[in-house]
Order: sequence, then C-alpha cells, then structure tokens
Amino acid sequence: MRDPGPAFRRIPAIDELLKTPLAIEAIDRFGRPALLEALRRSVEDVRGAASEQMAVPNADAIVASAIASLERSSQPKVRPVFNLTGTVLHTNLGRAQIAEAAVEAATAAMRDALALEFNLDTGKRGERDDLVRDLLCELTGAEDATVVNNNAGAVLLALNTLGRGKEAVISRGELIEIGGAFRMPDIMARAGTKLVEVGTTNRTHEKDYAAALGPKTGLVLKVHTSNYRVEGFTKSVSGKALADITRAQNVPLLNDLGSGTLVDLARYGLSHEQTVREAVAEGADLVTFSGDKLLGGPQAGFIVGRCDLIARLNKNPMKRALRVDKVRLAAIEATLQLYRDPDRLAERLPTIRLLARKRDEIAAQAARLLPALSAAVGSGYVATVVDCASQIGSGALPQETLPSAGIAIRAAGARASGRALIALAAALRSLDKPVIGHIAEHALVLDLRCLEDDAGFVRNLAGLGLAERA
Repeated sequence: MRDPGPAFRRIPAIDELLKTPLAIEAIDRFGRPALLEALRRSVEDVRGAASEQMAVPNADAIVASAIASLERSSQPKVRPVFNLTGTVLHTNLGRAQIAEAAVEAATAAMRDALALEFNLDTGKRGERDDLVRDLLCELTGAEDATVVNNNAGAVLLALNTLGRGKEAVISRGELIEIGGAFRMPDIMARAGTKLVEVGTTNRTHEKDYAAALGPKTGLVLKVHTSNYRVEGFTKSVSGKALADITRAQNVPLLNDLGSGTLVDLARYGLSHEQTVREAVAEGADLVTFSGDKLLGGPQAGFIVGRCDLIARLNKNPMKRALRVDKVRLAAIEATLQLYRDPDRLAERLPTIRLLARKRDEIAAQAARLLPALSAAVGSGYVATVVDCASQIGSGALPQETLPSAGIAIRAAGARASGRALIALAAALRSLDKPVIGHIAEHALVLDLRCLEDDAGFVRNLAGLGLAERA
C-alpha cells in the first residue's frame, strides 16, 4: 500500500479532536453524534486538500471548522425578517403580524394542557369551536360560526357540504385564481360540485342567476375578486339582490369575502371594504373569510351564518381534516377579543396600526435612519429618502396604495450596475435578521411602513460589512 505521506499523518485523529476543550463544549451545544459527523467531514476536507507543502490545520482549527458547519446547518429556516417590501400583508413573508395578546395566548397554550374539547362547566367533552363561536357571532351578527385552517379550506368545506353531487352557480367574472394553484373552478371540482357559470366576464345580471336555478342547484357562490378589479362597461349583482333571488328559490347563498374585515377600514383612512357583518346583514346564508389578512390574526378560515348550515358543515368528515390546533385557536380568540374595543384596535393590532401609519411619520423615520444605513453600505452606494406607495397585499383592495416613505440605495461610481444592487440585496438578506426590500428604477428601495424597531434595525446593520469592502 502506498504511504499517504507526512501531511496525512499530521492530521489529528478523531479521538484526539473530541478531547479538545472546544469539542467538549460543542458536545453540550450540538450533541456528540452531530459533532462526530461534522468532525469527520472536516477531517475529510483536510485530507482532500493535504499536500507535502501545506501546513496541516491543528486540532482546534479543525474542530472550529466543524462547529462553524454545525452552526450553519442549525440556523433556523423559519426566521424573522424585516419586511421593507412595501406590502403590509405579504403572502411570502407570512401575511399578518400577530398582536402581542395573541402571541401571549399562543405561548400559554403551548406550555400547558388546554381545555380544548373539554367543557369546564359540565366536566364533559366539549367542542373546540365553542372557544371562539360566541365571539365570531357577536362581531359578525351571524347565528353560528365555525373555523378551519384557512379560507381555501372554508370554501372547500362549504362547497363539498352543500354542493356535492349538485350544481354550484357562480358568475363567470368571479371565477378567480388567487395564486398558489387556488383556482375556483378546480376547487369546485375537488369539492364534487358541478360548476354552472352565469353572465359574462364583465357583466352579470339578476336574470342570469334566476335562469340558472333549478332542482339540481346546491348553492349559489358569490366570490370577492380579491386581487383584481374589472372596470369600464361592467355589471355585477349585489349580495342583497342575490340573497333575495336565492331565498325565493330556497337555495343557500355562500359569500366568499376572501380577505374579510371586521371593521370599516374607512375610519383608518382607507377605502371602504365590505365587512363580514355587512355581508351577513345582506342576507348571505354563509360567509367565509380569512384570519391572517385584514383581520390581523393567525392563519384560519372562518365560516359564519345560518345555524342549520353550520351544523351540516360540522358533520362533514372533511371538517376534522381541516380543523385548527390549540395554539392557533388561542391566538384567534385573543385577536377577536381586541375587536371588542374598536377605539383602541389600531394601538393593539399590528395590521391596522401599520395600515394606518401616516406618510409624514414614516418620512421622518427614514430621515433618522438614513445616516446609519449610509454608513453601513459604505461609499460604494448612495442612499436617499424617497416617497413610496405601499400596498395592502394578500388580495385586499388591490388598486389602493398607501402614501409612504423609505430609503432608496443606488450603486455609485464604477459600481453603478444592476449587479451591485443584486449583491447589496443579497447582503441584506444574509444578515442575522434578513432585510427584504425590492429593486425598482435602478435602486434598492426599503419602504419603512412596516418597520417599528428602529434600534433593532440599526444594530442588525452592523453585520453588513460593506463599508469595509468599499
């Protein structure tokens, strides 16, 4: 056998590496099996690079390399970020930020046993929906309510319960696709109901619905178009008019509000969006809406409406597959409780607070942060305060923007190229708490509407290190 040579013989053995103080400390952090595997990989790397001329790393250096590898692999994949995209309810960034009251409630639910399906008054089995049913009915004016894992699940459950083997009537202009492979025709097919389109893409009349109803009709579905608007020569049927038509034919009306809001957003300077209470009052038999969008809570899908229909939904075996866990139920209850005090809602609910922020306040914040950000990116970039137009996001009020402000960073001098901006964006994403902006008009724009921790943001910039490389 060929002699591996002196360089290989100088590489410390695994047993020797495990006895170093660094390794002993690392075992407490990562466990012996994980460290052992990382050490083997580090030693193999050294063997692969070994030569007669090279200086072989000592034991501490090899152990340090293994620890660095473990630290990288143990970095959480689910990480908080600074959302400076200008989209408040950003689907890819987790949508609504949860209120502190909801965080505390969820934490308590994780730590202890919970009266989840246990009636404390009778000492017998209870229903988990009972934990939030009364609140939902109070806030929406509905007779009854149930909750599932998200609004897509709520729509699927309602369609399957009321329309399986029957026809579901919907306006052609409401056959939406909201992304993530959620297309209304596909959901209806999966629910086992036959799609019956009425009207045209831009105009649907009362007579279209009336003509489509018959003995095979299981329900009529009205869908909020969420992320688009059809303008110009258009006509749609109001929820009230549709409720009159369906009631006369004894056909259930399901109104899918999509995002859904429990308060009039006009009080916060936004355009009016139909509230769940208004949809119920119009006469919809069932109304579905999301928990993690305008409502500002955790991901959930709510169904409110007639007692007899909610009872049918709850008897559907699919309901169990779509139910929410104790942690989310605790957060949902705490979030709904905040709506009982609407005068202080903007103080306590991050979604409303962020949507209600004024442009001048955000611009002043940008001016305060500009020196720190300029110093962090270094002389290779130029940062300036700019006006921005924030979006609500997640299909809510798709045409409305919110006057905002932020900081635009452009590459300077010889570095003035698209590659430099891409590199900067990547560097910001690699920080301990990644910073997510967007590139527009030859600049990396950081919209500050969703930034509430100025001090944390500045501390985080210390890891950027661009100033030294400039």
